[in-house]
Amino acid sequence: MTGHTRRNVLRGTAAIALAGGAMALGGGPAAATVPAASAAPGGSPFYEGVFAPVTEELTAFSLPVTGRIPRGLNGRYLRNGPNAFGIEDPRAHHWMIGPGMVHGVRLRNGRAEWYRNRWVRSAAVAGKLGEKYPGPVPEDDFACNTHVIPYKGRILATQESGPLPYELDGELNTVRPYDFRGTLSGAFAAHTKYDAHADELHAIAYYPAWDHVRHIVVDRTGKVTRTTRIPMPAGSMVHDFGLTERHVVVIDIPVSFDPEAARSGAPVPYVWDDHHAARVGVMPREGGPVRWFEVDPVFYSHTLNAYDEGAAVVMDLTTYPAPFFVAGRDSGGPAATGTPALDRWTIDLEHGRVHQRRIDDRPQEFPRVNEARVSRRHRYGYSAAAADFFAAYETVDGVPPDKAFGSALIKQDLLRGTSEVHRLPKAAAAGEAVFVPRDADGHKAAEDDGYALAYVHNPERGASDLVILAAQDFTGEPVARIHLPGRVPLGFHGSWVPDA
Repeated sequence: MTGHTRRNVLRGTAAIALAGGAMALGGGPAAATVPAASAAPGGSPFYEGVFAPVTEELTAFSLPVTGRIPRGLNGRYLRNGPNAFGIEDPRAHHWMIGPGMVHGVRLRNGRAEWYRNRWVRSAAVAGKLGEKYPGPVPEDDFACNTHVIPYKGRILATQESGPLPYELDGELNTVRPYDFRGTLSGAFAAHTKYDAHADELHAIAYYPAWDHVRHIVVDRTGKVTRTTRIPMPAGSMVHDFGLTERHVVVIDIPVSFDPEAARSGAPVPYVWDDHHAARVGVMPREGGPVRWFEVDPVFYSHTLNAYDEGAAVVMDLTTYPAPFFVAGRDSGGPAATGTPALDRWTIDLEHGRVHQRRIDDRPQEFPRVNEARVSRRHRYGYSAAAADFFAAYETVDGVPPDKAFGSALIKQDLLRGTSEVHRLPKAAAAGEAVFVPRDADGHKAAEDDGYALAYVHNPERGASDLVILAAQDFTGEPVARIHLPGRVPLGFHGSWVPDA
């Protein structure tokens, strides 16, 4: 099925420098474009290929579709990620850097109504785009570039270690910083956990100058009702965490803020510290003392989910072997030691020990679970394997890329210990897969009765598709491929925002 697609006129009136070129904003039938940025020889792999920032904001309607979009999928599929512009030295660029850009597709009644991509408007971004920023400038003026989540009828773009979330409207325009009805001050977090059973939103916030992290709870009224300070070594990075029905799980790894690296202009001033012991802490959800347990040193990136099992806490997560260099190997330092894999940590609270077990050693990242299972026992998980992602990290760290890397989406059956792989062409970089239940009330259906949605680069078109897989026929042909008018750079995290 093919629909009519056109490009919408960009907002704004100024001409700005983007990725070494100029883009005219507004005033014409379509936006002028700039060729995709590419790194100079010896430059950063995060500024070329599937990572290269896009240089314009697009709006397209009635998107062409191969296959059939399920009529029950009514909502928006959104994904956030850094999309830099005005980079002075592409060789020093890292994919964690740059203002957030949210890419979204609106689905309704079996149709793909529109695609939009919009930069998140912080005051700094609005200024560079020649726009007036409404209201007072936030103290921490970041463009939230890591995640985008639905929360009580709002859409929030988030980033760790600093800013408030930014609220977006249904067409991805930035509304304002959001402080949870005046109850949040200080840092928030990129990764939140929404417990649908308790109707609570949880986050772990950290900040370079703090000697602690903060467990933040937003209750069913949409207000922050409790903030618990957990002592930690100064500058600790806590990128993600675990939440169970009774506990909060905090991971303290040997990566911390380096003031000297920040003063010298390092784009990501966090370093591996061999003197920093790796450990995992378990705290009651209502607050209280934290029990710490030593673990083998690894870099953990993201949690799939966590749950209570008798006197133990079980958490599935992706980890990288130690040492791990957040921004690439330091000059003269050792090479990277590998790519991420899926592990299970079972924290035995009765006997005071942690059992670390490898579930799947295939390179994979961005694990996701059916959101209705957050903090409860889960059976299934979904992750992405993008060849370009792993090759880029190994190139940065001085190791030749592994030619055997492939692109795929993976479904884990953690009860049976099996997995299914939806294979993609090697150049078809797959982003994070988000599970969407077939029934709007996902609590009543089987855990995997629904769809996995992901943006996938289509090398034949030089653009991206929104791919919809039936989760119970994971290796089969996609239910639908929605063809976008442009490319979605390999980025970070996203969510399904269902219609009310």
